[in-house]
This record gives sequence, C-alpha cells and structure tokens, in this order.
Amino acid sequence: MESTNLNIRTDKDVKIAAEKIFSELGINMSTAVNMFLRQTIRENGIPFSLKLTPNSETLAAIAEGKKIAYDNNVKGYSSIADLKAALDV
Repeated sequence: MESTNLNIRTDKDVKIAAEKIFSELGINMSTAVNMFLRQTIRENGIPFSLKLTPNSETLAAIAEGKKIAYDNNVKGYSSIADLKAALDV
C-alpha cells in the first residue's frame, strides 16, 4: 500500500479537543482520519447521519404551507398564466 499526504484545515480548538479524545482512545489524528475514510468507503457515504433541523421560522412556514395546501377556501391555480393573471388584478 502506497501512502500519500492529506492536508486539511480546521479550527484550532476543534483540533485540540479531538486530539485529546484520540489520545485517550490510544490513537493519533492520522489514525482517526484514516478510520473515518475507511468507514466512508465501507458505507459508500458519510458514516453518520447528516440532518438539517429547521429553525422555528422555517417550521412555521412549513405549517402555514400545509394549512394552505389543505384549505378548500384557498384558491388554487392550474397554470402559471392563471396565477400571473390573478396577481395582476
């Protein structure tokens, strides 16, 4: 196996905190990064869940959109032309 160098940039405090944890686990930064890369290959993707948690404003907009979508009193449009015509009134 031929090795190569990988240069990454990270926040200094993040590096220090991670190195402390890795040291307690008996590994160094290089080993930890290699573990991450190998697991990424095994999983064929990021080896942990990535999620976006909507903020309160986004959650309110989603709720409003759902309410409008299911409200029979809200006028709907079947084409962009119809929508534009309604906006021009």
